[in-house]
Amino acid sequence: GHKKKVCPQFHLALQSGSDTVLGRMRRRYTTAEFRQAAHILRAYFPNCAFTTDILTGFPGETEEEHQQTLAFVREIAFSRCHVFPYSRRSGTKAADMPGQLQKKVKEDRARQLIAQGEELAAAYAKSLLGKWQEVLFEEEEEGFAQGYTPQYMRVRMPGAQPGEMRSVLLTDYQNDVFTAQA
Repeated sequence: GHKKKVCPQFHLALQSGSDTVLGRMRRRYTTAEFRQAAHILRAYFPNCAFTTDILTGFPGETEEEHQQTLAFVREIAFSRCHVFPYSRRSGTKAADMPGQLQKKVKEDRARQLIAQGEELAAAYAKSLLGKWQEVLFEEEEEGFAQGYTPQYMRVRMPGAQPGEMRSVLLTDYQNDVFTAQA
């Protein structure tokens, strides 16, 4: 058989790539600590996928802080970013903070972060081409079995059976789906 290449997925909720915003959010970590955690995980798990949550447009967020977040997201190279524009909820500390942003600003920033995330997701997927992955096949469609790698990448392959776990070679990537061969 093939040497097992462990390639797990880690979800690390960043929230913001700006230390000043993290401070206002009362987060107990800095971007430097986050960066160090990412480096350590990558050292032990090469090719691992990092997914994250980002909250954009938090009260008081400046254009500069938004740009810091975009740059940090690029630097860490997340494989998937879940982006949420901040929405004011009454009774929370943040709801009473000064510097509430206009809806349009929050939506613009969210759009930029989503676009950046999609670019990184495609780059991450392409980095897995030519690698062997364990895939659990779940369903069959038009002669192709479909399943997911440990990083939740979708794979289709002819000849595999639903319910089967196989080590497969990722040979092609298009429209968010890998094609594989055994």
